Amino acid sequence: MNKLKNLDVYPKINEDFYSRTLSGGVITIVSTIVMSLLFFSELRLYVHPVIETKLVVDTSRGETLRINFDVTFPAVACSVLSLDAIDISGEQHLDVKHDIVKKRLDAHGNVIEVRPDGIGTPKIEKPLQRHGGRLEHNETYCGSCYGAEESDDHCCNSCEDVHDAYRSKGWAFSNPNMIDQCKREGFLQKIKDEEGEGCNIYGSLEVNKVAGNFHFVPGKSFDESTIHLNDSQAFQKDSFNVKRSPIVFICVVPTVYSDVSGHTIQSNQFSVTEHYKGAEKGADIGFIDTTTGVFFIYDLSPIKVTFTEQHASFLHFLTNVCAIVGGVFTVAGIIDSCIYHGHKAMKKKMELGKMS
Repeated sequence: MNKLKNLDVYPKINEDFYSRTLSGGVITIVSTIVMSLLFFSELRLYVHPVIETKLVVDTSRGETLRINFDVTFPAVACSVLSLDAIDISGEQHLDVKHDIVKKRLDAHGNVIEVRPDGIGTPKIEKPLQRHGGRLEHNETYCGSCYGAEESDDHCCNSCEDVHDAYRSKGWAFSNPNMIDQCKREGFLQKIKDEEGEGCNIYGSLEVNKVAGNFHFVPGKSFDESTIHLNDSQAFQKDSFNVKRSPIVFICVVPTVYSDVSGHTIQSNQFSVTEHYKGAEKGADIGFIDTTTGVFFIYDLSPIKVTFTEQHASFLHFLTNVCAIVGGVFTVAGIIDSCIYHGHKAMKKKMELGKMS
């Protein structure tokens, strides 16, 4: 037992040798407050999860990218506004209408009408002619495509059908007044009626997870000699007002967020660079005519960012608490000892008359 007592590194001091001081009391209070603050700070970090960030190579293939958008054109009518999406794999989605909603806006930005349809007017089921000729007995109606028919059975029963047939041929839809279906549907009159209006278009696109672009343009797009063009010349120029064509370059960084419960969210971060070109100048951005419209060009980073929520271990928390208590206690003891011995030395000098 005596040998075991010799191992005690915490020797006990008799109460007769205690000397309590005012400075020691102040230091005790301050150190206790500091110790408590650090303890509760560490407890808060332990209770709340911390986020660990990692950068990894994105090896995903064959996935799609969902693009949500909400864009307002104060001086472009909904009747002439269309949305296209193109990627570097060659896949094209022209005049996208699925999951797209348009709001007609007046000059003050107030909503006039909300509609899910795109360019053009509702389809008329009974055009006047069959490929320019007279209908035979019991023959169904079949409108002419004005030279853009893909076969003898190809019918264009609306102005929009003719427009689509022209686009598939790579022809500009330059004179709707010469198209019987367009005259009957009041195609240009509808555009004229919306003159001076704006349009809010919102919705989402589902595109391949590769570099590409999507753009809002007046008119419909078509390809001519590998050049992507839009037939805005078919409409009255007063029906839209795009003085400058914004070109937005977007760098998309795939991002994965995992919470403490194991739920994973697949998302993306992005950075944006804007560039403007005069409508009369245009720009060459991958075989796209940018004379009019708003263009978003995006590219995907090969690096994926992962954010993972996790709690600190209890042993880590316990270690930090012990470090806080021991560290504050030791530092407070050193400060108290310096003050005590300094004050004692000064008092002794004063008693010897060495202090002036």
